[in-house]
Amino acid sequence: MKTKILSLLAFFLVSVSINAQIDRSKMPKPGPDPEIKLGTPNTFTLTNGLKVIMVENNKLPRASASLTIDNKPYFEGEIAGVSSMMGSLLGRGTTNISKDEFNEKVDFLGANVSFFSSGAYASSLKKYFPEILGLMADGVKNSQFTQEEFDKEVQITLDGLKSNEKNVTSAARRVENVLTYGKNHPFGEFTSKESVNKITLEDVKNNYNSYFKPNNAYLVIEGDIDTKEIEKLVKSIFSNWKKGEIPLYTIPGTESVATTEINFIDMQNAVQSEIAVINNVDLTLGDKDYYAALMASNILGGGGTARLFMNLREDKGYTYGSYASLRQDKYAGTFRATASVRNVVTDSSVVEIQKEINRIRYEKVTSEELKNSKEEYIGGFVMDVQKPRTVANFALNIERYNLPKDFYANYIKNIKAVTLDDVQNAAIKYFRGDKAKIIITGKGIDVLKNLENTDYVIKYFDTYGNPTEKPAMTLPIPEGMTAANVIDKYITAIGGEDKVMAIKTTMMVANATIQGTPLVMTSKSSAPNKISQEIAVMGNVMQKSIFDGEKGYSESRGQRTDMEGDDLEEAKEGNAIISDLNYKSGTLLRIEPIDGRNTIVLKHKDNEVFYDMETGLKVKSIKVTKGPDGADVKIPTLFSDYKEVNGVKFPYSIIQKMGPMELNFEIQEIKVNEGVTDADFK
Repeated sequence: MKTKILSLLAFFLVSVSINAQIDRSKMPKPGPDPEIKLGTPNTFTLTNGLKVIMVENNKLPRASASLTIDNKPYFEGEIAGVSSMMGSLLGRGTTNISKDEFNEKVDFLGANVSFFSSGAYASSLKKYFPEILGLMADGVKNSQFTQEEFDKEVQITLDGLKSNEKNVTSAARRVENVLTYGKNHPFGEFTSKESVNKITLEDVKNNYNSYFKPNNAYLVIEGDIDTKEIEKLVKSIFSNWKKGEIPLYTIPGTESVATTEINFIDMQNAVQSEIAVINNVDLTLGDKDYYAALMASNILGGGGTARLFMNLREDKGYTYGSYASLRQDKYAGTFRATASVRNVVTDSSVVEIQKEINRIRYEKVTSEELKNSKEEYIGGFVMDVQKPRTVANFALNIERYNLPKDFYANYIKNIKAVTLDDVQNAAIKYFRGDKAKIIITGKGIDVLKNLENTDYVIKYFDTYGNPTEKPAMTLPIPEGMTAANVIDKYITAIGGEDKVMAIKTTMMVANATIQGTPLVMTSKSSAPNKISQEIAVMGNVMQKSIFDGEKGYSESRGQRTDMEGDDLEEAKEGNAIISDLNYKSGTLLRIEPIDGRNTIVLKHKDNEVFYDMETGLKVKSIKVTKGPDGADVKIPTLFSDYKEVNGVKFPYSIIQKMGPMELNFEIQEIKVNEGVTDADFK
């Protein structure tokens, strides 16, 4: 026991000694870069042109096969969607086995076999893999395209299209592709109800016979395999797959716009706006500036610590997330910066996204940002290369893109070699904020008014990418709604008719500033129509107006003007306590959104008054008066922050705008049925 205690004590002292030597105030020095050993996949090519890549990994008794048909994109035109339909029908019964038997066998073996227009996939336990690979090969080579299954797939496709008709996100992505590539480009066309109804079973068979060929295909097999046995197996089941001549097609080019513009798609059911800033790029895996472009894209919008996310979500709270991506492609690449934002901040979000795009183009990123981005990519790369599937994909990429054999072996070295200048040059080249389409799908009536203030040209499109006219900026007034209905709802909203009619006098004191100078406004009223208002600056009354029910005047800087004409008649007819009671004889004009909420606009004489359709409260009024030159001048007033006094709600924030000047009155005190005498209206 004593020996054991001494041993533990020695271990404790050594531990203390070691810990004492660690300075925890300093960041540990990073170790050397891990040595990446990808290994060399086994490859061979069948006489029919099928290229086979095998990656052996014996950690788990599983294996998988992935078939990739590497065709150049092609245009389907009037029968857009035919290749997708062909892919869905693959494997639904072959010349050797029925659809039900096929599915039962796969399920019984606990395996997975799937088919699609650009290939197939199969996976299973090692002991079942030869049988599963055989089933996949049978589906690839000998699928039967029956009228019964075709008719089912047509109906499934049409049902899917119908259910997505009003899906804002689906419409946004569809139109983004149309506007980015063009309707006559393989990446820009889309499946529609019209194109599906034109597809025949013969079209599906022709598509399969024309494009689903081994001479432009790769078969990647990875897992717990014996490469020699697999080679024999592949040759025995795939060698009779007949090669063929794949139709030639020249992909049209894509061009970015000369000047940045907004492309707007109106969807009245949109509760938020889908924003995508897009420009075309020419970037392919392995290009000289590929790594710098990766870093630039990651710093701008690669995740939760990237600039777009930190700005639009963390700082502004406009969205749940904003991201950027750079799509490399052999035929047509793109840069995209995206966000789904609240309607009311759509214009502000566009400004902020463009600001971040331009900032990374015209200002170098920081050394810390580049360092963190490199570490993120290198860390992810090191984790990924532990997976046999990744090694197989790397081998496939090297074949498809004709990359150097050591492309991925040198990946970390090439990432680490990226400089601050490289990142900026890549951003300037690929992030064309000056020649981009800002594609916005949203509710026009809510967002267009503010978007028109962004100085970008706005073009309008429908949900299928066709040019259209600017959407109507008003909504129809609900049937049966009248001005009297609106006012009754307002009276109910502020406290109800009994409490409102019980008010005989009011006194209100409000503070504001004008050009930094504080002022105090004191308003008093007495039923039915007596009004007194004074504005004082530094304790001195600078302006006042009085109406005693029969006559009135205004006084400013010692000069008095008597009330007369229309102004006098309007004051006599008015209601000093609740002026809205006079508006029941008004006219309803339109429904107009304000800050994302619909308001009903009521016109009474020279006033337009806006009432929130949900709450019933008054939120805005616009009075038209004559200016010094005789021209009409609109004076808007905003009402908010309603609070209850003696059972009746009053707005405690009143903002009045007169040209460039804005008076923001904050109510300090309201008294009901006290503090007012007849002497106040002399």
